[in-house]
Amino acid sequence: MALFRGLLSAKRIIGLSVAAASKRTVSAPKGFLAVYVGEDQVQKKRYLVPVTYLNQPSFQALLSKSEEEFGYDHPMGGLTIPCPEDTFINVTSRLQ
Repeated sequence: MALFRGLLSAKRIIGLSVAAASKRTVSAPKGFLAVYVGEDQVQKKRYLVPVTYLNQPSFQALLSKSEEEFGYDHPMGGLTIPCPEDTFINVTSRLQ
């Protein structure tokens, strides 16, 4: 059951990503944070994640990796997480 809820959560995040891309909004809705995910320096995918994820240890590990690679300079305008997209989805699908 927890796996099912996690997958629904990941689909919701992906849905927010697609909706944001289609509207071309620059800012994230209240309670969400824009993150750019991908290993490719040129093209990264934008996701909107709940700010509550910032308290989760697994999400903090992704942020630490981002800090090691980018420091506090995020050229995309939001947080940049340099990991494969499927890894990001796997981690966020386990968060509640």
